[in-house]
Amino acid sequence: MPTWRRWPSKEITHDLATEQMKIRTLTTFKNFDMDFKLGQVFTEDLGPVDGRVCQTTVDWDGDKLLCVQRGEKEGRGWTHWLEANKLHLEMRVGDVVAKQVFKKAD
Repeated sequence: MPTWRRWPSKEITHDLATEQMKIRTLTTFKNFDMDFKLGQVFTEDLGPVDGRVCQTTVDWDGDKLLCVQRGEKEGRGWTHWLEANKLHLEMRVGDVVAKQVFKKAD
């Protein structure tokens, strides 16, 4: 019998020595791992998510993690930041913005 998740789960790890980061998103329908080095452009294969391949850069912008995705549409990317025990995610494409808030697991 499959395991159903009531809400998405997100794990973020950061190796300070190498600036390597990994973001793992787990949902009922799709799981996605993103492994990258801060500040370096890499080819991101978003096949499991929406079929795109793009050139991506992720880096700190103050206390926010900012992702810029270059590909078929302008202004695409996302921003992650913490407020208290909540992880905020703002996703953008053009002038469309979607927001998610994750609560830290107990």
